[in-house]
Amino acid sequence: MRFWLSYRQIKHVESNRGTVPQSFEGKITLEEHQKAADYTAAKTRFGRLPLAYDITLLLCWTLGGGLEWIDQTTISYGLGIIPTGICVLLGYMLIASLLDLPFSIYSTFVIEEKFGFNRTTVKTFIIDIFKGAALALVIGIPLLYVILWLMEQMGELWWLYVWMVITGFSLLMMWVYPIWIAPIFNKFEPLEEGDTLDRIKNLLTRCGFSSNGVFVIDGSKRSSHGNAYFSGFGQNKRIVFFDTLLKMLNDDELEAVLAHELGHFKKKHIIKGMLISFTTTFTGLAILAWLMTNDWFFQALGVTTSSTYMALLLFTLVTPAFTFAFQPLFSMFSRKNEFEADAFAAEQTDANDLIKALVGLYKENSSTLTPDPLYSAFYDSHPPASVRIEHLQAQP
Repeated sequence: MRFWLSYRQIKHVESNRGTVPQSFEGKITLEEHQKAADYTAAKTRFGRLPLAYDITLLLCWTLGGGLEWIDQTTISYGLGIIPTGICVLLGYMLIASLLDLPFSIYSTFVIEEKFGFNRTTVKTFIIDIFKGAALALVIGIPLLYVILWLMEQMGELWWLYVWMVITGFSLLMMWVYPIWIAPIFNKFEPLEEGDTLDRIKNLLTRCGFSSNGVFVIDGSKRSSHGNAYFSGFGQNKRIVFFDTLLKMLNDDELEAVLAHELGHFKKKHIIKGMLISFTTTFTGLAILAWLMTNDWFFQALGVTTSSTYMALLLFTLVTPAFTFAFQPLFSMFSRKNEFEADAFAAEQTDANDLIKALVGLYKENSSTLTPDPLYSAFYDSHPPASVRIEHLQAQP
């Protein structure tokens, strides 16, 4: 299904490469439209390679005996159930990360470079890898220990306790991320005093939104793509603009983009998303609790020794194959939220300013204006460009 959808996307984008959609005539040139089409096709075509690779690896890890080898090798050291589980899980993640590294390198230094978006140096790329690995160890090892201990010690209801731990951990990470984690990778500077900041503050006051500051991130250090987002939780909420975005948009357009982001907050999209995530985790852990009581779950996936940590790893690996059918529902929910946030922005600012901002972002980020409808319905978290612009133009 995923290969077929990618084929549709490539064919549809390339077949519409020669003409700018009517709603974008005079706003985006044919050359810019063709660059976006070529960029989208290149990324989608390249995505088939890691997809085939991931399928092959999944079979090698499970039916091919890869996980069985890691498990039995680690068990032979006699470390105890929880240390063994942590070593197996970390060993898998290390090997999987190394195997995925060539694709990340090619995507960054070939595709992004070819279309003029890459700003990442080899030094930055390597430093990011080591920072990410160190952070994963510092945070991941204690979390894995707690989860595996609960799975071993809390009886049949272990999954409920694990769910509470994961939920609490997720909320904690949302709270500490903007202050302690994000600055490890990027430099954050408060937005300079001036007309732009004054307009943002006025908008925040009108919308009843309080934050812990408005910051500019050095996104240009890695890419020329522009973006803006909210970060944090509770009193630690931050508004973050990429420095590249500030160069793309004027103050009217920037205010409209921020109003859109505030719309997600006012419409409680973040809370709804968290509830969906927590409910999904709750359901998944309950299913895992049942599966791990059945030997066939392990044996059918190439593992001879039943264990809590191997059940967790197997479930994580194979679940995407069964949850793919739900992807269109999550995408539809996300697109609905985007429409609502756009409508809110049109109430707080001029809808035409948001349209201009979106057109500028489509152009600068080389986002395709003509995605395949079925591919878009499956994957896209945002409405297609033409549909979104028409929706905004229809706002009173």
